[in-house]
Amino acid sequence: MYDFEYVKPSALEEAVRILSEDDAAKAIAGGMTFIPVLKQRFSQPSVVVDLSGLGLSYIRREDDTLVIGAMTPHGVVAASPIVQQAIPALAYLAGHIGDRQVRYRGTISGSLANNDPSACYPSAVLALDAIIKTDRREIAADDYFQGMFTTALEPGELITEIRLPVAECAAYVKFPNPASRYATVGVFVAKTAAGVRVAVTGAGQDGVFRHRAFEEALDKSFSSSSLDGIETPVDMMNSDIHSGAAYRAHLVGVIARRAVDIASA
Repeated sequence: MYDFEYVKPSALEEAVRILSEDDAAKAIAGGMTFIPVLKQRFSQPSVVVDLSGLGLSYIRREDDTLVIGAMTPHGVVAASPIVQQAIPALAYLAGHIGDRQVRYRGTISGSLANNDPSACYPSAVLALDAIIKTDRREIAADDYFQGMFTTALEPGELITEIRLPVAECAAYVKFPNPASRYATVGVFVAKTAAGVRVAVTGAGQDGVFRHRAFEEALDKSFSSSSLDGIETPVDMMNSDIHSGAAYRAHLVGVIARRAVDIASA
């Protein structure tokens, strides 16, 4: 690592001030991505701002909305009776991120801010049409994700909480990489009063994306058989050492059908 100053503010305003005053300052949530980046010297921050003292770890339900604080660890989301009752699919998703050590250090905001193309949370946030609340504004999920490792967050802008509508039914299924447990392909299906949304992670060249063709078919009939004959374009898919684009395109359909069957049940 390069030398840097470490600070742990106790107020959101202080954290925002430090980040806004120094372009080389970086925020750290759970550190599951940022610490390896530091160790490999891919980043040289002047100041590392630890967000764990801001009191942003909480879960509550407000009518038909599930509210999760930005610094809430995956393991806490997975074990929460509130989440399990409101959106069981989200609790399942959180409980299958990485291993136990990762789940009790990694946070929902860290995952969303990093927007790794194989991360699980972006698919849930996009499929549930969630709102990402920051210290400055509220951002709709459709506007938030802007490509691989790219979001609508401005420099120094911090996520404070995520507001997720409670779905009529939902399910998340992923085909995990056996080593990292990142999603080779993950599909989150959510049915709400506004319709069906299907979000795919791990497969797309530009990161998480909505599968519009699946959504249109499921809006007409919420059954896995409705997806028969609908192909995912291969040229949209990522290809790497773990699987090729054609395999991922095929797997998107397989995983989506499983997710619909689980949600239907």
